[in-house]
Amino acid sequence: MNPNCARCGKIVYPTEKVNCLDKFWHKACFHCETCKMTLNMKNYKGYEKKPYCNAHYPKQSFTMVADTPENLRLKQQSELQSQVRYKEEFEKNKGKGFSVVADTPELQRIKKTQDQISNIKYHEEFEKSRMGPGGGEGMEPERRDSQDSSSYRRHQEQQQPHHIPSSAPVFQQPPQQQAAPSYGGGYKEPAAPVSIQRSAPGGGGKRYRAVYDYSAADEDEVSFQDGDTIVNVQQIDDGWMYGTVERTGDTGMLPANYVEAI
Repeated sequence: MNPNCARCGKIVYPTEKVNCLDKFWHKACFHCETCKMTLNMKNYKGYEKKPYCNAHYPKQSFTMVADTPENLRLKQQSELQSQVRYKEEFEKNKGKGFSVVADTPELQRIKKTQDQISNIKYHEEFEKSRMGPGGGEGMEPERRDSQDSSSYRRHQEQQQPHHIPSSAPVFQQPPQQQAAPSYGGGYKEPAAPVSIQRSAPGGGGKRYRAVYDYSAADEDEVSFQDGDTIVNVQQIDDGWMYGTVERTGDTGMLPANYVEAI
């Protein structure tokens, strides 16, 4: 059934029908409410479901409020009240800190991971400051430990080559070299084997698992990846160990806070 025109009320046939503003119009009846100019779907503007041209489209006007002394006083008073309330809320909540969060296993794991990462960063910064120039007097024990570790690594390079697998026995010098006499305070050979026998990794060393990736920073250190197994581990000091990466067979120094005991 054909609808009626919204303006003249007569039947609108499909050939002359205009569907706009939720109503049906004749093409001739779809004109501006003010100037009666015929409109189309591209140039009309609707206001309260009535068509208008661009020139006679009703423009909304806002009421201007005079900036009187009374209004200024009210505005200033409102600003003061908002500042007072903000200060009261700030003083009330100051020192309360953050809301308490349940210590779930997931949060404990995240906290443990963050602590390990912070320890690693602290260790890296500590090593950089220790190896850097211009250290103070308080750094002398660390320097001494670094020299001892370097001396130990040099002995390891001389007595045990890197290509020897971890399962091979520790190289021992012949008895005649260990018993070689020293002439007039000269070179004394037995000191190196004693240090090697005390510190070199043996078959009964501990096993550790890597928890982070590590790239060797020196030729006497060893690189490994997260999840690698470190065998024949011997503790050197609080920060460094000596062991063999089971996956690659490389042997050398490794940081103690990058691994965990199995």
